[in-house]
Amino acid sequence: MELDHGEDGVSSPSRYLVKRPKALQWFYNGQLQKESDEERQAGRFELFLDLLYVAIVANFSEHLAEHPDGKHLVQYLLTFWPAWHIWSDLREIMNSFYTDDIVQRCAILWVMAMLVLYANNANEIAEINALRTTAGAYMVARFTVAMALLVSSFASYQHRVQSRIAATFILVGLFLCIPLFFKEVSIRGKIAVVAVIIAYQEIAWLIAFGPWIKKALNLTYSTAVDISHEIDRLAAFFIIILGEFLYGIVAGSPAGVGVTAGYGRAVCTLVIAFSLNWLYTSGDGSLKSTHPIRRSVWTAFAFFTIHLPLSASFLIGGHICAVSVAQEDLEEGQTRLMGGGLGVGMFCLWIFAQLHRSDDHGELVLFKQARVSMRLVVAIILIAISQPVIEMSTTSLLVIEMAMTVWVVLWETVGGMSKRFKVFESWEGRNAPRRDDSVQMAREEKA
Repeated sequence: MELDHGEDGVSSPSRYLVKRPKALQWFYNGQLQKESDEERQAGRFELFLDLLYVAIVANFSEHLAEHPDGKHLVQYLLTFWPAWHIWSDLREIMNSFYTDDIVQRCAILWVMAMLVLYANNANEIAEINALRTTAGAYMVARFTVAMALLVSSFASYQHRVQSRIAATFILVGLFLCIPLFFKEVSIRGKIAVVAVIIAYQEIAWLIAFGPWIKKALNLTYSTAVDISHEIDRLAAFFIIILGEFLYGIVAGSPAGVGVTAGYGRAVCTLVIAFSLNWLYTSGDGSLKSTHPIRRSVWTAFAFFTIHLPLSASFLIGGHICAVSVAQEDLEEGQTRLMGGGLGVGMFCLWIFAQLHRSDDHGELVLFKQARVSMRLVVAIILIAISQPVIEMSTTSLLVIEMAMTVWVVLWETVGGMSKRFKVFESWEGRNAPRRDDSVQMAREEKA
C-alpha cells in the first residue's frame, strides 16, 4: 500500500485498509489549490494497467494487418476507440482521486478483467455472441468508472458536482449500447450506434469537465488536473504504441540469421519509431513554449483528443512496418495501411505542435511554422507513396519512410537551434583542477 507521511516527513506503513478518496487538486473561486505540493508520478498499478494495453493494442493491430481492407479498418477504429476511453477514464480518476488502497486496486483489477474479455471478443464482433460479450464488457467497465466517480463525490466536496454530472452522463450513455445486443439491428445500424456512442462520450466529457459548466452552475469548487501527471500518462500511452514498432522486429526472430535484408528493414522500423518519439518529446521544438493544457481550454481538450487518432494511426502503421521484416512482399492493403498510418500519425503530430504556443521571439534559426511545417509536408508524402499507382518494393518503401522521418527530425533540430549556435560545446573544465588552484579557490571561499 501507499506509505503515509507523518509530520516529520518520515514514511510509515499505511494506517487504513480503505481510504477516503481525497481530491488531489481543485479550483477554489478560480484559484488552483493542491492537497500536496509533491510532484505526482504514475502509480505502480497505473503502469500495470499499461502492460495490459500493450497486449490489447497488439491484438487489434494484428487483426487488421491480417485483414487489410476497409471493413476491418472501420472495425479496428470502432473497437480501439472505446478501449482508449476506458484507459482515459481510469487516468482521470487516478489524476483526481489517487488513494492506492485496496478498493482502488481491486477496482483496477476488475476493470482490467473486463478489458481482457473485451479484447478477446472485439475482433470477432461479426458474430452476435462476440458482439454482445464485447458490448457487455465495455458497459460493465464504464459502469464501474461511474460508480467510482459517484462514491468519490460523496467523499470529497471539491469535485462533487462535476463528478456526479460525469457519472450521470456515463450511466445515461450505457443505454445507447442496448441496440448492439439485438440481432435484428443491421450491421450498418450497429456501426451508426457505436459512432453515436463515441460522439456522445466526447461531448459528455467536454460538458462535464469544461469551464462552461462551472460558469453555468456558478461553482465555488471545481475540478482541476495535475498537468504533469496528465502529460506523463499520455506520454506513457504513446510509448505503448511505439512498442508495436519494436516488439515485432524481435519477437520470433523475424530478421533471420546474419545481416539480412530483413535485418535492414528491422533497423528502418527502429529508426522510424525512434524518430517519432523524438518528435513527440520535442513538442513544437521551441526553447520556450506554453503547453496546450496551460494555454487554453480548447487547446487542452484538443491535446487530450488528438492522442486518440495519433495512437490509432501509428499503431497500425508501426505494426505493418514490423510485419515487413519477415514478409518482404506486403499486400496492397497492408502497404496502404503502413503509409497511411504513418502519414495520418505525422499529420496528428503537426496538429500536436500547433497546439503549443511558442514564446520564442526570433531567437531560433527557423520560426515555428517554418520549423514544424515539414511534418505536414512529410505526412502528405507518406500517404501519397503508399498508393498502388506508385510501384516499389517493400524495402524501398520502408527506406523512404525512414528517410522522411529522419529528415523531419534533422530539419526541426537544426531549425530549433539558437541563431548563435555552435556545433561543439567547449570542453573547458574537463580535467580536475591542479592542487595549487584548489587551495587558492578554498582560500577565496573562506575569505
